[in-house]
Amino acid sequence: MSLTAGVVAVQGDVEEHAAAIERAAAARGREVAVREIRDSGIVPDCDLLAMPGGESTTISRLLHSEGIAPEIRAHVADSKPLLATCAGLIVAASDAGDDRVEELEVIDVGVERNAFGRQKDSFEAPLEVAGLDEPYPAVFIRAPAIDSVGDAEVLATWDDRPVAVRDGPVVGTSFHPELTADSRIHGLAFFENEAASVPSLEEAK
Repeated sequence: MSLTAGVVAVQGDVEEHAAAIERAAAARGREVAVREIRDSGIVPDCDLLAMPGGESTTISRLLHSEGIAPEIRAHVADSKPLLATCAGLIVAASDAGDDRVEELEVIDVGVERNAFGRQKDSFEAPLEVAGLDEPYPAVFIRAPAIDSVGDAEVLATWDDRPVAVRDGPVVGTSFHPELTADSRIHGLAFFENEAASVPSLEEAK
């Protein structure tokens, strides 16, 4: 029995996230079937969810207009894991710092959009991430920063600002973990988060 992973596909690096999920699952001997989510009705069948970047106002609008937003909230309420990256983090936050974004409020943080510069200021940085033994090669593109942290746990910082957090079953990153061959962030979010509930190999048999 394989896991079902959903990638919110209204914007962003959908195929790259799907590939990273598959690599992270394979590293743990798990099988995963990835589904793209553009409409309501798919999220309830998913064991794992990834919400890529893009443009946060557009993502927010489509999640609500398509009825996906309440399903994501229910997914998190059921302690199922969610990885929200870059603009996905902005939408998942409790305070997006932008009145045009209707937040999902599943990560107790406030964010500042484009805090590390525009597209031309993109960069890669070796991050020390809690739970990972070696530095992670994080790719920052129009990246937000986390400027306030409530109940969330800070997993990594860059330039003295939080860039990765965990709040229960949700992991949020300012950077794009799908744009590297290193799938450890996906593994951390989906398979190594004690607050998240993923069917075990024994349960899947």
